[in-house]
Amino acid sequence: MSKVVESRSKFKTIFLTILAVAFVIFILVPIVFTIFDGSKKGNVALIPIEGIITADGASSLGQSSISSQDIVDFIKEANKNSNVKVILLEINSPGGSAVASDEIASAVKKSTKPVVSLIRESGASGAYWIASATSHIIANRMSITGSVGVISSYLEFSGLMEKYGVGYERLVAGNVKDLGTPYQKLTDNERKILQTKLNKIHDFFIQEVAENRDLSESKVRDLATGEFYLGVEAINLGLIDQLGDLNTMEQYLKTTYTLEEVEYVRYERQAGFFDLLQNVLSRFSFSMGQGISSLLVEKDSNIMLL
Repeated sequence: MSKVVESRSKFKTIFLTILAVAFVIFILVPIVFTIFDGSKKGNVALIPIEGIITADGASSLGQSSISSQDIVDFIKEANKNSNVKVILLEINSPGGSAVASDEIASAVKKSTKPVVSLIRESGASGAYWIASATSHIIANRMSITGSVGVISSYLEFSGLMEKYGVGYERLVAGNVKDLGTPYQKLTDNERKILQTKLNKIHDFFIQEVAENRDLSESKVRDLATGEFYLGVEAINLGLIDQLGDLNTMEQYLKTTYTLEEVEYVRYERQAGFFDLLQNVLSRFSFSMGQGISSLLVEKDSNIMLL
């Protein structure tokens, strides 16, 4: 009996020791680095634009997002930093809100310091709108770029509701007040109204890209079918300036802006204590689960859903 108690005591000691070490590594160390890594030294302001572009950074369905207000503020802050010589937007985004994208593009144009962009996996739609406003665009040969188009589609449930005997009691003051409700089909007039709005936004998009990239509006209009272009295609169409990666961008910065070395200062939203704690705990839990599940899954399994 004493051996059992002694064994449990040893197990408890080992478990608490592992837990304490994990706490220090996964929680205390990241928090300390976050607190003391507040330096704003560096000659290149690096501003990541990753995820769906929205006005407030709100995300849905597990998709990451970025706030246009945050990016605008970062651009303004970088302009005030005397150490910063150039601003680099590191883009990995499929696009987002037309208004939010336009806000960031406008801030780029108002910048008193040069702004360049590096497109990684994706710089499409609203994200490309932003990139087009910068003075130089570098993208990987396989990066997704362009996609100059506008979408505003939604699911319509009227048939399903009718099948299950669910009705939509329409009470409006204003003939098209419930325009786009998913509970009834669009009338021809409603469809025409919505399409007119989308066409106007599309025209704004085309005009901005044409002006930003010094291309004729007719050429951009021909490209503006909503199709995305790989980097290797985009460079031949005049949508980007150079193929390459971060190293290519660093060489460009050194040559163009006479920088001996490229030293980055990152501008991104700092997570609060509880945000950081939640993120770290989430990663720790995932790592624990991954360690356990790895015993059940073959290591050479490499199935991905893209």
